[in-house]
Amino acid sequence: MTLPFSDRFRSVLTSAQRVVAFTGAGISAESGVPTFRGDDGIWKKMRPEELASMNGFMKNPALVWEWYQYRRTIIGKVQPNAGHRALVAMESVFPSMAIITQNVDNLHRRAGSTLVYELHGNIERNYCITCGATYRDVEVHPRSRSPVCSSCGGLIRPDVVWFGEMLPEDQWEAAVRATESADLFFSIGTSAVVYPAASLPLVGKRAGAFLVEINPEPTPLTDSVDEFLQGLAGMILPAVLEVARQVRRENFA
Repeated sequence: MTLPFSDRFRSVLTSAQRVVAFTGAGISAESGVPTFRGDDGIWKKMRPEELASMNGFMKNPALVWEWYQYRRTIIGKVQPNAGHRALVAMESVFPSMAIITQNVDNLHRRAGSTLVYELHGNIERNYCITCGATYRDVEVHPRSRSPVCSSCGGLIRPDVVWFGEMLPEDQWEAAVRATESADLFFSIGTSAVVYPAASLPLVGKRAGAFLVEINPEPTPLTDSVDEFLQGLAGMILPAVLEVARQVRRENFA
């Protein structure tokens, strides 16, 4: 795929040392993971306060677990796409490459990305709300549809950020540090409306990063970026990767 990259973008691809890719639901949608927003988004059909809040979980943990097990089943059947794989390959092109993701599907790690900051958690992890014990896989007691901790008997919940909850402090702080040190920042497949995560692209730009947005449609961020590449991440990122390889070979030959 040939794209009309600006000369300035090509120059940044040649010299960039610290690259950050900030990803949202759009990149995973290309693998078949349902999105949350948009005409077919999950929250158009479900009530988030019932399925993605602590109040909803305490009221009906079995219902919440049924929902998350359903989501796990869907995610377990999909595979990382060309966009995920291109981001992995960029680790061999740029000296420093970090992923900051709003997605909980673990597709970046499954693709092979080394440094991934998960702002909204990971649906493949769980923890006890009483003692904090962590679980990769959980067994459900025969008399209950919601798992309990083998150490203290407390309820186990998915390790994802629910509505009304703070982002994981360690992940957020590390993401901000990576953003502030980036000289090239990609915003990929995100609606740019979910805060505080949506603030990161402009944090990067204010700190001096060249800001690139990759999205099928313009977003509230589009007017502020240095380069807007309209289309699917699975098509555009491999093209970006190829150009980066080419210009860096030419520059360092």
